[in-house]
Amino acid sequence: YTLAPNRPSACLPSETTAHQAAAANETRKMAKKKSQSNKRQEPTKVEAVKVDENEEDVDDEDEEEEENELELLQVELGDMVKLKQVLDETVSAAMLEQVNEDYKLDNFKLALMLAACIFAVIAQFAPIPFPESRPVLGACCCLYFVLSGILQLITTFIDRDCILLTRPVESNEKNRDMEKHGLRVRSQLERFSEWYTVVLEFEGRKDTPYVEQKWSVGQFFDKDGMFDEIGLMNEIESLYLRMAAGKYDKAPGKEKTN
Repeated sequence: YTLAPNRPSACLPSETTAHQAAAANETRKMAKKKSQSNKRQEPTKVEAVKVDENEEDVDDEDEEEEENELELLQVELGDMVKLKQVLDETVSAAMLEQVNEDYKLDNFKLALMLAACIFAVIAQFAPIPFPESRPVLGACCCLYFVLSGILQLITTFIDRDCILLTRPVESNEKNRDMEKHGLRVRSQLERFSEWYTVVLEFEGRKDTPYVEQKWSVGQFFDKDGMFDEIGLMNEIESLYLRMAAGKYDKAPGKEKTN
């Protein structure tokens, strides 16, 4: 008998293919498990992001509240000048929400101040030697003091306790005088007094009717000097509406109209 030469077994290729297929299946199963685990983790990440956004919103709201608290104005109650300044500025702001300001008198005073400053500059920097500059210096000094005196007279006899001048309104069916005349807003706070008074009257009209309201300073300031700006603005708005409706505290020739 002759022996046949050694040949590779015919089953080897099939066994190798089976092992490869099994490895491929295992790889697919692992990939599916990873994808499922990733899908399960995504909602957690989204929830974490939402929680972070909510925390940021809460922080922003807290910061806004702190800023609003810081905007509250605090005044030293013993400083009467500062106290009246804060009240007057709030009254003016409340009135300007209803009507427009008239700048004519303010512009005239600014022109006088500018002219006085120009003469002062000329007197100081005029390129003329001293002996020959005496007439120029004298004239400039005289004009400066004259213009300053005019400004002082305006402040004393025209402005007086006026804090705001307004223009006439375009239309007001209840009170036609509001279309003809602007308003003069006056305020008073006597020294060592708790009573703050605001008067609205017509500008440039003789025997003008007016409305008047008096408040205690304690109505708008607490013991620590914190200022209730909104409360005062609401009171001034009500006072203006009385004026616009013609409900004067004193009318020409009358004591009071309802």
